[in-house]
Formats: sequence, C-alpha cells, structure tokens
Amino acid sequence: MVSNEPVLQIENLTVAYRQDGTWLEAVRDVSMSIHAGETYGLVGESGSGKTTLALAVMRYLGKNGSIRSGQVFLSGRDLLALSLAEVRQVWGKQIALVPQNPGSALNPTMRIGEQLAESLRHHLGLDPAAARGLANEWFDRVGMADSERVADSYPHQISGGMQQRVLIALALSTDPHLLILDEPTTNLDVTTQAVILERVRELIQLQNTAVLYVTHNLGVVAQVCDRVAVLYAGELVEEASTADLFTQPFHPYTAGLIESVPRLGDTKEFVRLQSIQGSIPALGELPSGCVFRPRCPLAVEICETRPPFFATGVSRKSRCHRWEEILSGAVDPRQGELPGPHGPTSMLQHSASPPRPPEDRTVEANANLRIAALDVHFPVRRPLIDVIRRSPPRAVRAVNRVDLEIAPGQTLGLVGESGSGKTTLARAVMGLVPRTGGEIELLSAPLPERLSQRDLATLRRLQMVFQNPDQAFNPHITIGEALGRTLIRMLGIERSQVKTYVAGLLEAVRLNAEYAGRYPGQLSGGELQRVAIARAFAASPELVICDEPVSSLDVSVQAAILNLIHDLQRQHRNSLLLISHDLAVVGYLADVIAVVYLGHLMEVAPASKLFEPPYHPYTEALLSAIPDVDPTRRGKPIHLVGDIPRPTNIPTGCPFHTRCPRFLGKICVDETPPWQTTPRTKNRIFCHIPVSELAAMQT
Repeated sequence: MVSNEPVLQIENLTVAYRQDGTWLEAVRDVSMSIHAGETYGLVGESGSGKTTLALAVMRYLGKNGSIRSGQVFLSGRDLLALSLAEVRQVWGKQIALVPQNPGSALNPTMRIGEQLAESLRHHLGLDPAAARGLANEWFDRVGMADSERVADSYPHQISGGMQQRVLIALALSTDPHLLILDEPTTNLDVTTQAVILERVRELIQLQNTAVLYVTHNLGVVAQVCDRVAVLYAGELVEEASTADLFTQPFHPYTAGLIESVPRLGDTKEFVRLQSIQGSIPALGELPSGCVFRPRCPLAVEICETRPPFFATGVSRKSRCHRWEEILSGAVDPRQGELPGPHGPTSMLQHSASPPRPPEDRTVEANANLRIAALDVHFPVRRPLIDVIRRSPPRAVRAVNRVDLEIAPGQTLGLVGESGSGKTTLARAVMGLVPRTGGEIELLSAPLPERLSQRDLATLRRLQMVFQNPDQAFNPHITIGEALGRTLIRMLGIERSQVKTYVAGLLEAVRLNAEYAGRYPGQLSGGELQRVAIARAFAASPELVICDEPVSSLDVSVQAAILNLIHDLQRQHRNSLLLISHDLAVVGYLADVIAVVYLGHLMEVAPASKLFEPPYHPYTEALLSAIPDVDPTRRGKPIHLVGDIPRPTNIPTGCPFHTRCPRFLGKICVDETPPWQTTPRTKNRIFCHIPVSELAAMQT
C-alpha cells in the first residue's frame, strides 16, 4: 500500500562529472518522489544519466562526480547533510542496491552463506548462529533451490540467476526503506528473469519497500512498475503512471522508445520497426532549447526555448511544448525511421560498391546451409580420483543430433536459454570448434570442419556478426582500415579504390563516409554494430550468422539495427542464422524458428505460427516469460523448476523432463520423445504429449 509521505524525495538535483578541468552536468534539475510500497521505473537510453542519478541518491559517485545543487531526502532525512561515516550507516540498512552484474558484486573469496550472514551481523547486530539461521531463511524466501548447498558454495559455483537471488536476499534482508534495482535482470534469460521479478514483487509488497527500478527494458517496466519517469540526456522529459504512459505518451521521446520495441507476433512482412534517429548528445555538446530537439520529428520554432516540466494531468508531467497537441491528437508523437541520404542503399547498387565474385553467381543450391545429425561434444578433464576408480570419461554435450536447413534468402532464428548450445552450434558452422559427429553443407558442398581448412571462396560465402562489436575490432586501426582489409582480402579490391568502396559500405549502413577515419572507441555501440554488419555483408556472403546482434543495445538502436539487417538481406538474398534469447526479436526477423534446449531441438516452426498453440512445453514457458510492453496484459509466467542441467549430465528420455511443467511421468524419463507435426501450423514438436492434447491444454 502506498503511503502519503514519500520515502525518497529528490528536489532539483543536478549532478556533474569533472573532465579535463571542466564540470559537465550529467543530471540536471531532476525532481521526483517515491512512496512506500511503490515501484518507480526510471527509463532511457544508455548515457541518459539513469545510473548517475541512482548513485547520487546513494552518494556513491566517485572522486570525479559531485552533486552541484538540489536536495535528497530519505524518510525526511537530508542525505546530503550527512557525513561520509553517517552515509555508510545508511548503506545496506536503509538504502540497498541490487546491481546489474552480480558476479562483480559478490566477494569471490567468501562462501555465499557467510556473505549474507556477515551483512546481517553488521546491520542487525545478530550473533553468528542467529545470522546464519536468518540467512538460510532468506535463501528460501528468494526461492533458492537446495539453499544449504548454495550457502556453502562460492559465487563462481552457482549460476547467474542464483547469484542475482543472493543479491536480492542481501538487499532485502535488512528491511531497507529504499531498494534500488539497477538493471537487475539484463543479463538473465527470460525464464529466470520472470521468476526473479515475481519473487522481488512479492517481497516488496510484503515489506512495503519503496523501489527505484533503473532499466532500459520497457517490457519489464510495463509489468512491474506503478509509475515511470523517462530520462533523456540528464533531464526528466516525462513522468506518469505506467498505464497512462504506455497508453498515451505525451513526449515524442517516450513514444519513440515504446514504438521501437518489437511485439510478439510482429513480423518483418507486415511491420516496420520504428527507431529514433541520431543519438544522445555528449555532455559537452548539449543543444539549446529542448534537449531532444535535434532528434524530434515534432520540433518547431518554439522548441528552441527550453520547455518547463508541464503538469499534463493528475500525477502526469511532460517536458514538451506540444503536449496539448499530442493529447488532442492534432500531432502524432510516434517516431518514423527516416531514410538515408538516398533512401535504403544497397552496397551492390552503389556505384562504388564491391563487385560480386564471378564464381558466386553460378552457384545453385536448394539450401544455402544444411546441418545433419550435428554433435559437438567437449571432453572434460578427469580428476585423479576418477582415473583411479576407472570412471568413464565425461564430456560436455553441447549440441546433440541437430538437423537444420536454411534456404536462400531465408532467416532461421535459433532461441533458447543460456547454456542451450546456440552459440556452440554457430561456432561449429563457422569452423571455430570441431564437430564430434554429423555433417554441414554450404551450397550443397561439404563444409570443412576447421576454419584453417577453408579456402578463400568459402570464407567469402560465410560471415558472422558477433554480440559485442567492441571486441570484434582492433582498437588501434580505423574503421576505414578495418573495412578496407576485408575488401582487399575477400574481393581483391585495389588499394587505390578502397576508400571509395568503404564510403559505399558505410552509406549502406546509414553512416557518413567520415566515420572511416574514426577508431572503434570513438563510436557508440549501435554505430559500431552497423560497421560490423557492413563488414559481414561486404563480400555478399550466402550465409551470415548473427549471434545476439542487438542484445546489448538500447531499444531504439535495436530497432534500427534489425531494420538494417532486414533491408540488406532483402537486397542481397543472403541466408541468415539469427541467434537470440529474445523471442520477440527472433519472431520479427525470422522466417523459421528453432527452439533448442540442452543442445537438443525441441521445436521447429514457421515464425508466423510459433506463437499459436500447440507448442512444445519449453516454448510455452519461454513465451509466457516474455514481459509484455502492454501493462494491461500482465500474464502469470510458467515457472520452470530449477536451473538448466549441466551438459555433462543430460537427463535421459526427454532432456526437458526435469523442469517440464507438463511432465507425464515414467515415459518422459525413460523414452526419447517422437517428432510430431501439427496438422494446421506444420510445427514440428519433440514431445510425448499428442499435439491435439497440447492444443487443448494451451488454448
């Protein structure tokens, strides 16, 4: 229940960082309040100042950060008036933080149980026995399976989902007034995320805690938050109840963020994702007037003056001069992706684009990629005791008997939780890991197992876009040099022509030619991913593998990248293997979706039909766990029991039977399921339950 007195009250807060002798304001004139029992979402793109604001509330900015003006009150107490010693007494007891990366937040040299018990002894004054007992109780409260084993484990011995539950127990066990969640589920699978968010929601309601939820995930915000504030370039641009904000945003930036998110069921044939043009300005280059003006489709002359934070209704505010026109429907705040200087440009249509290799034009094949009975197993080094006992050697069975085909111009989406074998399969296709068994064909020709065995023509036909583009480029050479090396090696372009061709590649991915002179560190994550895509498509490969190409990007950048990949594929008729844990992203871009669990295929379906029952129980759980961007649709996710088993000990029978919510019994344990085909949708499902019964259950 929300009380009248705020737990957190921020008034006109301005925070700056000192760089090269100059103070640059990262957060400006921000005011907000959060009440007990309320979950308050803070959203915005990377660089908007979300984490800076959260750290300022905790007074944990670092040496070059400073609160320049404003006030912060916690339950009526002025936090800015406290000494550092007094602030340390507030940390952990009255304000608790759950950060994005649990691995770096836990002490790697202490057992999990001792870390929580130490916190309880320090903050609550408990004796060792009482602290250990209460710690075990909290492990049970956060839904930790086998809590005694976890308590005796070190952080590296438990999964990321378990580590995050430990941090939640650490944060809530002292009954804080304010809980700050800073992207707490960004690195987790949707199934784990759903379980953790529901557990946090239950505990928060039980303890009546005030929560500041910092994230860029609008689906999570729509499902868990009561009110939402939108931060852009250090300024609050909108504040409203969650229902009001998602129903009718009064600021073009908010509308742009919401429109950038792919919905389940949206496909590339019928929906073009909307994206926000441009990027957040650097702190030293803020525009005059409305800070969003350079990117806003509604900008007019009045926007050259800074707008106040208008009261736009009951508990609603918007920093937009034209909010009344938006309310009346006179203007539409939704963002439209603008074309490049010459519209969508093909690398091959550009006058200076690299020519397609002559031999590539003559290749005919029914499938660009064919995978048959693929196994990828990694031997595990046996400890001495196993050698003495003559125990049989074990192996990590990452990929098991996988059959897949990708037709020319087709996109195959591969989805599943972390540890399901998606990336290992991709690396086997790329020749980066050896195959244990099975065959892979590219253009009907056997694909050599190792990368070193492949000739230049094969390398041209198969390219990859990685998840982290900053790790895919040499930081010491310019973007132009990186692209130029690909052109010279793959296509034999003369050095005198490289500059012109590089400009064509950059234009094809909506970047100006001047980017060729920049180094990777001078580009944003979205810009660098565009360059990675340009490099992958440069030689017009028959197959491009995209391994989580947008998972680390903001939703607005994600939309632009997905549109870009679709445009380039449509122009070149490439096949794509798209790997992701986000079913909405895969469903938008893919033609066919394959669901993989513990290295086994569970389901293969046309993308347009995957979201219609019947579907495999694992697919059903994945779909139910996806947070919907519509706050009026708050479904209850299907909770999978425990974590995904280790690939060294895959369960017998159906690999999914240990976690399956529709477990039948002995048949699932002892017998390998059959492949069934649904009559109407033509989905192929690996399950003992007849598809007619699955349809009845799921409808």
